[in-house]
Amino acid sequence: MSGQPSSPTRRRLLMAAPLVVAGGVGVGFWRMLSGMTKGSFDPHDIHAPALNRPVPDFALPDQAPGQGFSARDLRALKSPVLVNYFASWCIPCVAEMPVLNALKERLPIWGIAYKDKPEHALGFVQRAGNPYARIAADRDGLAAIDWGVSGVPETFLIGPGGVIRWHTASPITETMITNTIMPLADSLKS
Repeated sequence: MSGQPSSPTRRRLLMAAPLVVAGGVGVGFWRMLSGMTKGSFDPHDIHAPALNRPVPDFALPDQAPGQGFSARDLRALKSPVLVNYFASWCIPCVAEMPVLNALKERLPIWGIAYKDKPEHALGFVQRAGNPYARIAADRDGLAAIDWGVSGVPETFLIGPGGVIRWHTASPITETMITNTIMPLADSLKS
């Protein structure tokens, strides 16, 4: 600057900028709350662009010997499987384990340990009961990005041919199993 005082118009604009931003945030917050009161806002409803598309390309090492898997494995499926992202440090993951353990008799579940140390992930499934037919490790979280994972737990129903048919970004519940997962999985069985 050359030492000249700034114009009053410029100062007003600079003073108004935070108010405009705060107003925009307020409008967004108001719309979210308005949607919640009408029952149209679900914070766990993530609009997964991957729905009804093939699983992304990935290959993950095993979390336990002989259990890693890849997109190729999922694309070779002839019947549905649930893919569940989990972590030993995730409290909602602990809460959903009894439900997953009950579900494993009806539908195969493959787990992906998300940003977890191998010994912690294996200790977690040993303590909580292991619902997983296969467990892979996404130690750096890069495969999760391709899947569109925003956190854990996150679960995908994969149909024959490796197509993503359903997705949730919340813990699996009995209601989900009864009303959504099993009816859809049954309709996908050949």
